[in-house]
Amino acid sequence: MSSRKTATAKSRKPATRAVAPVVAKVAPSAAATSVAAAEQLADAIQRALTAGNLDVLTPEALQKLMTAACRLCSAQSEAGSQMLPVGEVTPTDIMITASGLMRAGNLAVFELGMWQSWTGR
Repeated sequence: MSSRKTATAKSRKPATRAVAPVVAKVAPSAAATSVAAAEQLADAIQRALTAGNLDVLTPEALQKLMTAACRLCSAQSEAGSQMLPVGEVTPTDIMITASGLMRAGNLAVFELGMWQSWTGR
């Protein structure tokens, strides 16, 4: 049986090596597609807001988008990114969104202050 294990292990290694370059070749184009799609969605939302269309996304779609953006922002920050999570928004936009995020996480401003003092963020 030990020869089977050795043969199986040897036969698996080339398959893993053969797959790795394919993933490396696919990943950049997939990332570029995702970036382009995100930029197009952001532009479409901005145009709709400028036109006064507040129903550009369903509440469920907005929630999914905010969830993904929040997780990505957090992951990038943990990885060392110094980029601020938003660009041109008003202080009111930030306060309304931050309040909603804090309610969603069942957090109080005191807890945010404590976390900031502990982490230096």
